[in-house]
Amino acid sequence: MRSDAAGKSLPRVLIVVLLSAIYAVNYIDRQIVAIILEHIKTEFAVSDSMLGLLVGPAFALFYATIGIPIAIAADRTQRARIVAVSLSFFSLMTLVCGLVAQFWQLVVARVFVGVGEAGTGPASQSIISDLYAADERATAQSIYAIGSNIGLMTAFFAGGWIADQYGWRMAFITAGIPGLLLALVALLILREPARTGVSAADADEVNMKDCLAFLWQQKSYKYIVLGTAMSAFSGYGIASFVPAFLVRSHGMTSTEVGLTFALIVGLGGGLGTFLSGRVADVASRKRGMQWNLYVPAIAALLSLPFWYPFFLSQNKLIAILAAIVPLSLSAAFIGPCIATIQTMCPGRIRARAAAIQLFIGNLIGLGLGPQLIGVASDLLRPLLGRDSLRYAMIAGALASLVSILFYWLASRHVAADVERVSKGVSV
Repeated sequence: MRSDAAGKSLPRVLIVVLLSAIYAVNYIDRQIVAIILEHIKTEFAVSDSMLGLLVGPAFALFYATIGIPIAIAADRTQRARIVAVSLSFFSLMTLVCGLVAQFWQLVVARVFVGVGEAGTGPASQSIISDLYAADERATAQSIYAIGSNIGLMTAFFAGGWIADQYGWRMAFITAGIPGLLLALVALLILREPARTGVSAADADEVNMKDCLAFLWQQKSYKYIVLGTAMSAFSGYGIASFVPAFLVRSHGMTSTEVGLTFALIVGLGGGLGTFLSGRVADVASRKRGMQWNLYVPAIAALLSLPFWYPFFLSQNKLIAILAAIVPLSLSAAFIGPCIATIQTMCPGRIRARAAAIQLFIGNLIGLGLGPQLIGVASDLLRPLLGRDSLRYAMIAGALASLVSILFYWLASRHVAADVERVSKGVSV
């Protein structure tokens, strides 16, 4: 265990578990809107394009943009405090989503959810990287990333059931409460770890221009950012409309959809996310850092054949069975890619490197994925009726093909980029 302030108060694995729990709440508040889209559509009588706006740009533009200045602060100040304050704010704004009276008010509330959530990811990733050595980071970051699976599982199951029983507003209100309680826990017990190989004074010396110049020289960083963006386009675009698709095309209730996909994303997805990091760490120790990029590429390749029976089958059982593999592997890229980015960057700029990756990834993935699928569904509706959404979602699956190319390109440069940092190349 590293000897640092955080380690003296909590074992490092418990810190990762706490940050993973915060990530889970982050995903609950981010994704619960997906399971209740049909309820919102019915009440406010809005189009799929407007639903795409709600799920995508309204959240993603501010989530991505605000993340940069918060990450600059995280590289220079108390990351643990930033995580706790951000968690408090977005949880409160999620609760506010349940109190709106008009659709535009819901859009504004989701904007503020995005603003709050921007503060937790980069700071959490940076903290974990200071607790674990390079050959352990993919596993540690994957344990952290399991929070996304737990969050999706909870949002799908609890959100669907609560919406059916008590209304969609109560689903938002219930989702906001756990984050407020967890924020109190974080304020009380989460401590700032020592930054590995850099002092706080050193961090102040690195301006944003120098940070961007360094990252531009790291060729694999650029390809990883683009690869994760396309993975996010596929993951967010599809996940945002899966519940609405199953309700419309297969006649399932929100509760049925929630239970089914809670099991797939929670159990299968949690296992897939953890194993991706573990396999990447083991393979990279024996065969080189490029395996951190091969793992997400292989996961995307394995998923492709299963998307099409999920979208196109008229049989509900076949569709659900086909979804198991791709949904279980949908977050397999997170742990290995985060670990690689953190390893190829000096400690003084890790939060900013993570924030830039999230900025581009969320603009493309969360900002465009749901929006383009929603627009395509509306354009196809005169021709295909209620089945328009199933064909629009194919665009999300095709994006994963592009991600495979970027991961392969990144793998060709990652060893040299990591070596530059290990030799002490300055920012």
